[in-house]
Amino acid sequence: MKYLVTGGAGYVGSVVATMLLEAGHEVVVLDDLSTNGDTGIPAGATVVRGRIHEAAEVLDDSFDGVLHFAGYIANGESMAKPDIYWDVNVVGTLSLLNAMHAAGVRSLVFSSSASVYGNPSELPATENAITRPTSTYGANKLAADYAITNYCTAFDIAAVSLRYFNVAGAWKDASGVWHGERHDPETHLIPLILAAANGDRGALKLYGEDYDTPDGTCVRDYIHVADLARAHLLALANQQPGEHQIYNLGNGNGFSNREVIAAVERVTGLTVPFKPAPRRPGDPDTLVASSAKAAAELGWRPEKPSLDDIIADAWEFYRHG
Repeated sequence: MKYLVTGGAGYVGSVVATMLLEAGHEVVVLDDLSTNGDTGIPAGATVVRGRIHEAAEVLDDSFDGVLHFAGYIANGESMAKPDIYWDVNVVGTLSLLNAMHAAGVRSLVFSSSASVYGNPSELPATENAITRPTSTYGANKLAADYAITNYCTAFDIAAVSLRYFNVAGAWKDASGVWHGERHDPETHLIPLILAAANGDRGALKLYGEDYDTPDGTCVRDYIHVADLARAHLLALANQQPGEHQIYNLGNGNGFSNREVIAAVERVTGLTVPFKPAPRRPGDPDTLVASSAKAAAELGWRPEKPSLDDIIADAWEFYRHG
């Protein structure tokens, strides 16, 4: 099978692209290389440097499907730069959907987000939770999901949206190469904590200590990147034409920012310097997933649910990746 992987040089996209290659598929990566450079491009993939808006220049009827990861990902930044977030995450996704329709490509797996739920009224959040995003980024992902539903109904596309909770960790492929986070700038908590612990940056900024949580810091559900990536391959095998399925992917356990700091200190044996900072706009108090639907319908379950194991792999990549 032949797949287009948008954003395939990025953190999650590169792991999924590598897993597809290891499964014997042909992979074409479309990526503008703006946030990760070319370090994440998987060996064996064909690479087209370009924006998601240019998907029509790449897609043709030789492709069996698309896995869509390209986009901006930071809740806080999205509130300050809504123009670029709506352009890339929504206009870009519409460009991709139109390119798929024109080329007759009718299989899509979309990288969605738990941010669509905002502050869920019930936890763990199921796919039936009310969607009321608190950030531009969450609104982007929800808008893209609505568009995908419409295109599936009108054009007989088979699509799956995977709503990620907090992705972390690193993965070693069959050739022994580690794949982990190399965002520029880095916005994700665990690599920022590791950098602070290792003395490669100043004290970590702990954004907000007055959330409605036990210790006042945000609570998040962390999922290992390899577990997340496996779900994409399962999603490709469990699609139905004309249907848009949505699945939450998380571990079902929440950890506060302070608990993540403590776990990093436990795993690395290092002290993490940190200092309080004001809340970032758009950050919800608590996001924890129910992945029961993914377990029942995709046969998916996390193989590395332990926060310490997730951090240990991230630390291995940080030092040697």
